[in-house]
Amino acid sequence: MRSVSEVVMGMDDEIWRRHASPWSVYTRVPTILLFTLAIWSRFWIGWWAIVPISIVAIWTFLNPRLFAPPTHFDGWAQRVVLGEQIWIERKKRSIPFHHRRAATLLLIATALCCLPLIYGLVWRNPWAAFGGATLLSTFKLWFCDRMAWLQRDMAQRGEANASDV
Repeated sequence: MRSVSEVVMGMDDEIWRRHASPWSVYTRVPTILLFTLAIWSRFWIGWWAIVPISIVAIWTFLNPRLFAPPTHFDGWAQRVVLGEQIWIERKKRSIPFHHRRAATLLLIATALCCLPLIYGLVWRNPWAAFGGATLLSTFKLWFCDRMAWLQRDMAQRGEANASDV
C-alpha cells in the first residue's frame, strides 16, 4: 500500500530513483522558505501571488522527476531517499526503536513549527512566518539526516539496499 504523499506526488519506483539524485534532494532544501515567501508575496502583489505560489508548487511536483537517477546510492542524499522509503513502509518493516522514536519526535517538532509559520502568514508577522519556516526547514533536514542514518543501519543489518528505490 502506498502512502498518502506517494499518491499525491504520483511517486512510482522510477520517480523514487530519480528523486535519489543529489540534485533533486539539495534543490528541494529551500522549498519551504520559497513557499513561505511566495505566500508572503500576497502582501506585496495581491492576487498575483498565485503566480509564485504556483511556480513553487509546480517545482515541488516536478523536482523528483527532472533529474537523472544517481549512478550510486552510497551518498548522503541517496541514503536520505532510501531511508524515506523504509520509513514509509514502517508498518511492514521492523525499524529499530531509536530510529522510530527519533523520527517521530522530529516529525512532531516539524509539525509544531507550522504553528508560528501559519500564524505569521495569517497575521502578517514576518518574524513568526519566516522563523517558523526556518525552524521547519531545520527539523526537516534533521529528519532527512535521520533517514540517511536509518538506511545505513538497515543496510548493515542486510534489510535495505539500492534495490529499495
